[in-house]
Amino acid sequence: MPETAQIPSLKHDGEIPAYVARPTGSAKAAIIVIPEIFGVNAGIRQKADKWAAAGYLAVAPDIFWRFAPGVELNPDLEAELGQAFGYFQQYDAADGVYDIESVIKWIRSEAGVSKVGCAGYCLGGRLAYMAAARTDIDASVGYYGVMIDQMLDEAHHIAKPLMLHIPTADHLVGPAAQAAIHAGLDEHPRVTLHDYPGLDHGFAAEMGDRRDEAGATLADSRTAAFLAEHLA
Repeated sequence: MPETAQIPSLKHDGEIPAYVARPTGSAKAAIIVIPEIFGVNAGIRQKADKWAAAGYLAVAPDIFWRFAPGVELNPDLEAELGQAFGYFQQYDAADGVYDIESVIKWIRSEAGVSKVGCAGYCLGGRLAYMAAARTDIDASVGYYGVMIDQMLDEAHHIAKPLMLHIPTADHLVGPAAQAAIHAGLDEHPRVTLHDYPGLDHGFAAEMGDRRDEAGATLADSRTAAFLAEHLA
């Protein structure tokens, strides 16, 4: 059954609320589900539930807990989309990586699961990249991560496997940014990139107008195989 956990921040500035979905029986590994700019909404909880059904401990931290705790937004509603972008402007991604590291530590010490991976979306995709570069997470996956092209100088720190899903018609990550990501990461021995021709940002959302069924199914199957391999 799903539950809520309060995870101590390594910055000692409070506790990170997190949605936790546990598998039946012992977890084969753990997956941190890193939200988009819309909070731990129904779609993110559904992703966590799916990981739990597949045998993983799934933890979805509230990345906006410092200034908008508990917020849940709908990307298909214009007013809530604007609110989400406002939160994005307030957000400090460096704090976010400390939060991911805090969750990794909590999973290993308190939940007793040693192998930890992540799957992040949008801002969460950026955090998945940053986690691969800055933490000891075992494997990371980022979907339509934003601003990765501005952080390629950190790529040499990536020591564990990282997969990025890149929709080529992403209106938030344009052709120049995508070209920079490929130029910076195509030859990296730990990084796998997948392009999705014609698809836009948010194509793998669990629900709503942005979802592309075929693209989401393909990307999620690649993610499942990748994390199964590297968290075994």
